[in-house]
Amino acid sequence: MNKLKAGIIGTGNISGIYMQNGGRFGSMEIAACADLDVERAKQRGAEYGIRGCSVEELLADKEIEMVINLTIPQAHAAVSLQALEAGKHVYLEKPLAVTREEGRQVLDKANSAGLLVGAAPDTFLGGGIQTCIKLIAEGAIGIPVGATAFMMSGGHESWHPDPEFYYKQGGGPMFDMGPYYLTALIAMLGPIARVTGSARISFPERTITSKPKAGQKIEVDVPTHVAGLIDFVSGPVATLVTSFDIKGGSMLPRIELYGSEGTLQVPDPNTFGGPVLLCRAGSREWEEVALSHGSSDNARGIGAADMAEAIRTGRKHRASGQLAYHVLEAMHGFHDASELGCHYGMQSTCERPELLPAGRENDLSGSARG
Repeated sequence: MNKLKAGIIGTGNISGIYMQNGGRFGSMEIAACADLDVERAKQRGAEYGIRGCSVEELLADKEIEMVINLTIPQAHAAVSLQALEAGKHVYLEKPLAVTREEGRQVLDKANSAGLLVGAAPDTFLGGGIQTCIKLIAEGAIGIPVGATAFMMSGGHESWHPDPEFYYKQGGGPMFDMGPYYLTALIAMLGPIARVTGSARISFPERTITSKPKAGQKIEVDVPTHVAGLIDFVSGPVATLVTSFDIKGGSMLPRIELYGSEGTLQVPDPNTFGGPVLLCRAGSREWEEVALSHGSSDNARGIGAADMAEAIRTGRKHRASGQLAYHVLEAMHGFHDASELGCHYGMQSTCERPELLPAGRENDLSGSARG
């Protein structure tokens, strides 16, 4: 199979790992990178032996079949639509878009053009969560009945060089980190039926303490502490709390799943590896389960590579646009439910992604195997 040529638009912090990993997968290669700042694109590309160019040049290159959109969230929809208009498949960083309307525009444009859309996070394709999915399918915890998930942090102003956008529309803990948790939960338990929750802006103004903008003030426009409840179509009920307001640390688990025959402790969904811990019914002992799948290192880009292989073969890709839209709708649903004092019924759905074939994560071909 000939490798699909992909081009990156947006050469900020996250682009480095995509360029670094671009050559590890058998299905794609990163052929070019572009940015509004062409000089920055050229400098970034030179670090990895990749051609740097303007956005217009990249979109006009007929050899590039897929755009990997790594721009800031507020630009996701516009850049994705521009790429689709140019006849390119699109894989983008989370979230799919800032609003549900923009997300639907992207998916509708892709459908009408016969193109594919995929989106991060792809951490659920790593060895840790793939092992958890396999254990659930094998009945290791029996019938899933519930889950808890917590993302507790103090925010980004203490370390990020330019943290303001995390506190504007499309930001906040739910939109920044919620996609990792929601995608992992959906990958393990299937689509969501409804959500509810409470959300607040705990500190209306925040002070940047990281360089180079130390001392600057940020006016906060989005909720920074969100406590949500999720009803899954398959039956389980989950609690999800995301926060940028935790100043003294937290010892809560990232994700736990509870079933009729045991409890599964799921690794951090912002990583690809383990550990995976299982406590069986009637026991108080936790046992670490060996990972059934590879890609336990930082394998960002595996979702784009899986989509590239799907483009070549016609099969479905796992980090799909439909999954990303379902996550986007759920995140808005938590905010809506808090504001309106109600449950939010999901209007979208998605398929639970197929398990990766164990041992073949880097070539990504074939169907799921036991």
